[in-house]
Amino acid sequence: MSQVRVLGELAVLDDVGPARRGRAYPAAGATSALLLPAAVLLGGLVLWPVLRTMHASVTTDGRWVGAAHFRTALAAPGTGAVVGRTVLWALLVPAVVTALGYLLAAASRRSQEGGLVRLILLVPVALPLVVTGVTFRLMYDPDPSRGLATLVATRLAGRPIEDAPQLLGPGMVTVALMSAFVWAWVGLAVLVFRSALDAVPQSLADAVRAYGGTRRHVLWDAQWRPLLLRTTAVVFALVAVGTSRTFDLILVMTPGSVRDEASVLALRIWQTSGGTTTGDGAALGVVWLVAVIGGIMVAALFVRQAWPPPRVEAAPEPAPVAPPRRVFRLLAAGAAIAWLVPLVVLVATSAHGQVDAAARGWWSAPPNGESYRNLITGTELWRTLGFTLLLATAVTATVLVVALLAAYPLAWLTGPAAQATGLLLLAASVVPIQVIAGPVNEVLGLVLSSGTAQGLALVHIALGVPFAVLVLRNAFADLPVEQVRDARLGGRRWWHTLRRLARHNLSAVVAVSVLEFVQVWNDLVVGRLFSASGSSPLGPFLAEQTRSFVSNSGALAASSVLASVLPVVLVVLSRRHLVAGLVSGGVR
Repeated sequence: MSQVRVLGELAVLDDVGPARRGRAYPAAGATSALLLPAAVLLGGLVLWPVLRTMHASVTTDGRWVGAAHFRTALAAPGTGAVVGRTVLWALLVPAVVTALGYLLAAASRRSQEGGLVRLILLVPVALPLVVTGVTFRLMYDPDPSRGLATLVATRLAGRPIEDAPQLLGPGMVTVALMSAFVWAWVGLAVLVFRSALDAVPQSLADAVRAYGGTRRHVLWDAQWRPLLLRTTAVVFALVAVGTSRTFDLILVMTPGSVRDEASVLALRIWQTSGGTTTGDGAALGVVWLVAVIGGIMVAALFVRQAWPPPRVEAAPEPAPVAPPRRVFRLLAAGAAIAWLVPLVVLVATSAHGQVDAAARGWWSAPPNGESYRNLITGTELWRTLGFTLLLATAVTATVLVVALLAAYPLAWLTGPAAQATGLLLLAASVVPIQVIAGPVNEVLGLVLSSGTAQGLALVHIALGVPFAVLVLRNAFADLPVEQVRDARLGGRRWWHTLRRLARHNLSAVVAVSVLEFVQVWNDLVVGRLFSASGSSPLGPFLAEQTRSFVSNSGALAASSVLASVLPVVLVVLSRRHLVAGLVSGGVR
């Protein structure tokens, strides 16, 4: 430890311990104060509700009943199929997204059209899943005169119009839902894989070839083993956790007559208990919670690394990489065209009026813009958009402040304490809200009151804080020691140091802000469970219009387009920050 005079003030430089840390931690009293907001939010609206749900799963009116609720819930008609379908979603869909993401990232790399391909693939990432559900329900409409995919399938199968394949029927509905989810998530996988591919030194491939390695050896020894294997695990885990959001797609995209054939645990728990805490619903929630947290923990252990991570020295300029072969470039171009088709269907349908959109396909009549005129001159959509904008802005600002305060002291932990903190934050960030909705309503009833805008915002904040803290904590810990010491010397108080550290981690701050804003803007399930009738956000507003889907398809498509503009613009403009922030701070 050394003491120096800086501008007449005594500065203490603690150089003991790992050099990468910079030892910029605050004092013990300040640390407790910094962690308090995050601890209160996570303890009151995540940890206690989880414990309350677990207690409700083994008790009835306070009396211990053991595994009785689990036996009853799992023996209920259709539960076995629901659990099996959930497992299928968690295994098959991530595998498809991961494989497609890698192939398209490699195919669109170092080619003139690669940037445009990746931009097209990125747009669905920003869309609300409600909008994705509306889009694919329009495509898969059972009437070939309205549903483009149904018309194409009918022609390919050589069937008469009266015998058109039912893509949203009992036998195909799960496949249709999975196709919509894959369309929505592949762009994120492409971005992450593209970042990983760019980080692989070309010298590794040259070394493998110098020793007589084939293309297969180059793929395995120069790409997969050093970096892409870990990236694959990260992408697979992210998508597997994301499949818990199939609630949005199923609720919007499936007709009521086949909803049971498409049901997964996310929907079954909501149907069983809704916003209350019941024994059977709690038992199903515990099963789902254990599966989700267990899966993400396995993935986290698989991609674990030393903490703090080793510092990566600045690499020389990468050698030129040959563009992909023509067949792969054609694959990327074909994927971009295929990804554009649902967007074209949504926009084209939105340009028609109520009668035209309900009676025939968008290709059968010229657009007239009637749906947009009705929405623009009305007040309901604008009121909903205004409320959602205010909610998302307030939640994002609060989450960012709370996460910065908590990440600052947590970033300087080392060894097992740091690893354990990361795992706890990771587990808290993947808790499904349907599992803890009942206890959260109980807490809101004590603190505020259920069904208020303040309560809705509080739930969003509590759900957003764990991931934000995790990303910012990791990003702070990755800073070079010179930048940490510069922030320490330049800040006379801890908040000055924190502000300077945040400036050095601009990408992580932007990533957290954009992702949180888009998450709140695109949300359905939290708004459906905790909003009041007079303050309904965008997701529940759009979902409510799907009750009369065919007759309301024109206005619903137009509302979906208007609702998607802001998140798409944010994600597209900040895509470089998103990848840099997540790669530097979110995948550890």
